[in-house]
Amino acid sequence: MAGRFAPKPTRATVRGGQVVVPAGVPRQAVAPGRVRVWKPDGALELGLVLGPLRRGAGDPTFRATRDGSVWRASLTPAGPGTLRVAVYGGEVRGEAWGPGSEWLLEQLPELLGSADDPAVFVPRHRVVAAARHRRPGLRLTRTGLVLESLIPSVLEQKVTTDEAYRAWRLLVRRFGERAPGPAGVGERPMWVMPAPRTWALIPSWEWHKAGVDDKRASTVLRAVRVAARLEQAVGMAPEAARARLEVVPGVGPWTSAETVQRSHGAADAVTVGDLHLPGIVGWALAGDRHADDEVMLRLLEPYAGQRHRAARLILLSGHTPARRAPRMTRGDIGRL
Repeated sequence: MAGRFAPKPTRATVRGGQVVVPAGVPRQAVAPGRVRVWKPDGALELGLVLGPLRRGAGDPTFRATRDGSVWRASLTPAGPGTLRVAVYGGEVRGEAWGPGSEWLLEQLPELLGSADDPAVFVPRHRVVAAARHRRPGLRLTRTGLVLESLIPSVLEQKVTTDEAYRAWRLLVRRFGERAPGPAGVGERPMWVMPAPRTWALIPSWEWHKAGVDDKRASTVLRAVRVAARLEQAVGMAPEAARARLEVVPGVGPWTSAETVQRSHGAADAVTVGDLHLPGIVGWALAGDRHADDEVMLRLLEPYAGQRHRAARLILLSGHTPARRAPRMTRGDIGRL
C-alpha cells in the first residue's frame, strides 16, 4: 500500500505515507514555468496526499523542499516534465517545466485528490475514526500514469524497502534524463525515469549492479514491451485495470494493487500478500498481530469500497504491534 507510523518503519508503514513538508520558509527564486492556481474544495495536506509517490528519501523523481513545496519529475504522454506544487492561503499553486508541463498542470487537481471523495467514508472503528479526525487533509492521489507506479512496485517485490529504493534510485539516475527546469540543475538534480524503450535496452549486468534479480528485471522488461497497452488502463475502472496489469507474467495482486492505488486513486484496492500489513490491520482492529490476508480482508469488510483508505488511516494511526521477529535479511546481488 504504497502512508506512518511505526517507530521502525516497514514497507507497509512507509506506504501509509506522508512526506513532511516544512512550512513558513520564504519561497526560493526559480526560473518561471507554466503556472496553474487551483483551489481545493476541502482540507488538503500536501505531504500526506503525495507521500505515497516517493520511493525513499533519495528518490531522484521526488523532492520536498524547505520552502514547503513538493517537486515531481515525471514522464508524461507529452514527454518529460517537472512539477512544483505548493499551498498558499488555501490555494494550490502548480508550476511546471518541460514538454510535459501542460499535461502535468491539467492533471494537477486529480493528482491532489479532486477525483477522490473522502466524505463517503464512514469509520466503523474508534482507531480509524480518530485517525481520520486527526488527518482531515488525506486525499487519494491519482497520477494518471501507470508505468511510473508499476516499475518501482515490481522492484519492491520480495525484497527489503532499502534494496528496492536503492535499485530505483540507481537505475533512474543511470538511464533516466535530467528533469526539465530548475530541478534538473545544481548539485542534486532531479531525474525523469527512463522511457519504455530505454528500460528495454538496459543490459543485464546493470540490473545486477543495481541489485535486481532476473525475475524482477524480466517482469519490468515484459511490462515495458506492452507499455502503451498498460498506460491505456488508466482510463479503466481500477479492477479492470488490475486485470490488465496481471496479464503480464510476474505482476500479481500485490503489485497491481500498489500500482492502481497511485495511478487511479483506487479507494478499495487493498494490498494483499504484504509481509506486514495484515498484522498491522489485525492488531489495530482486533488485537491480532498474527492476522493473515484472510483475516485482514474480513476485518476490512465494513469498509467495502473504501478498504485502501481504511488501511491508510490505520497505518497513519500509529497503532502498530511492536516488532518481535527479526528484520528481513537484506541482500545485495550487485556485490556477487
